[in-house]
Amino acid sequence: MSEGRTNSNLGLMLKDLLKERSLSMRKLSELTDIDTATISRIINGKRKARPEHLQKFASYLGVPFSELFAAAGYDIEKQQDKPDSDIHASVDSIQTVLESANLYDKDFSLASVKQKLANYEQYTQTDEGKETILNSFGEKVQKVGSIGPFISHLKEMYEKFRLKNGTPAELTLIGSALIYFILPVDVIPDYTFPIGYLDDAMAVQLVINLVSMKERGSMKS
Repeated sequence: MSEGRTNSNLGLMLKDLLKERSLSMRKLSELTDIDTATISRIINGKRKARPEHLQKFASYLGVPFSELFAAAGYDIEKQQDKPDSDIHASVDSIQTVLESANLYDKDFSLASVKQKLANYEQYTQTDEGKETILNSFGEKVQKVGSIGPFISHLKEMYEKFRLKNGTPAELTLIGSALIYFILPVDVIPDYTFPIGYLDDAMAVQLVINLVSMKERGSMKS
């Protein structure tokens, strides 16, 4: 899909939304704190909307961000699915998405996600960490909704953690993924929805792989 076509799709959508809500571009500018001229250029296809623009439009126009995101020409579904299949291959894809959206100013790496998980393993073993998981997981899932296949994995992990269904080492790994998902301090910020949850999906798959390796190891011993 060409950029001109996607800009046109977004422009038409925004025009319809403004008409339905009896809003002018000037009023939308006041609500979103985005310059009226910028809004006009986006609507008329003369400027590509940035994700932060789309986030504000979605919030004040009352529409799902994902719809505006797709209309603007950002394709995230394929990148969301890749962490479940090939983690290493997905790193390049994620970085490409981040660069195309002008959202990230340093290299995204598997090592950065692994380091966060390692830090959270220690926190998971504290009373505060355990309470954070048990008290905050449901609220975070409700906020995020079903945005990717990794959510079902997270729910399974949460039940294992809640029921203490696993060895201490396995539960610590599982807890690190849950903390990674719950806390807003990610390698990729969550506010860049839905891009912001790509590294969460990767973190989940990393932990699934590690837990699986431990389970196979225990079966052999």
